[in-house]
Amino acid sequence: MNFLCHAIPYLDDPVMAVSTGIPDFLSVIDRKIRARGRLAAPFIEDSDPVLRQVARGVLAHIDDDQWFHGGETFARMNLEFAVQLRDLLPGDAGFRPSFVGHILIEMLLDANVIEDRPAIGDRYYALFDQIPEDEIAASVQRITGKSTDKIPATMRRFASTRFLYDYLADDTLLMRLNQVMARVGLVALPNAVRDWLPKARQEVRLHHARLLAPGGRPMAYPELN
Repeated sequence: MNFLCHAIPYLDDPVMAVSTGIPDFLSVIDRKIRARGRLAAPFIEDSDPVLRQVARGVLAHIDDDQWFHGGETFARMNLEFAVQLRDLLPGDAGFRPSFVGHILIEMLLDANVIEDRPAIGDRYYALFDQIPEDEIAASVQRITGKSTDKIPATMRRFASTRFLYDYLADDTLLMRLNQVMARVGLVALPNAVRDWLPKARQEVRLHHARLLAPGGRPMAYPELN
């Protein structure tokens, strides 16, 4: 799942909610730095409240990914999207169609949440004004055992661009997909994919609740004041 869906259960805890995105922030900063579960687990009861919540956020992300990617609905839809994308990308029977199908499902789930409950997206982005960025960065470095000075700036840029809202329109969603393509060294997607996106949106919308149902229990949206 993507940034917003990871964070939804923890919106009352700014540090933990933001920290559910740490594994993805690190993939942008330096793919050699990984926030692994075995590294975070020793800190979930630490006396430092920021370190404790950062570790818990990382572990929540990892747990979410395990049940989400292991779900039957996600696996089936990812395969179906990969097959459809191969038809749109002549000669591309390799990694790209499956990768695009995978991340597109996750992006469209966040788009559904923002479309249905705009206040949740606003609440999530507002958390970035409440967090101790430097303490979070120090906690990540302690968990991973590796140093980077880019975490605060990356989180500020993420909050200022508010790119999750770009998932709501097909043109800007394709732009964001192609930014990911560039980051991982894959060829940009053609406009034919943009023309196919409404069909993908419809499919993810149809199965939204089932995709976000760990153990068969649909994810509950928080009550916002």
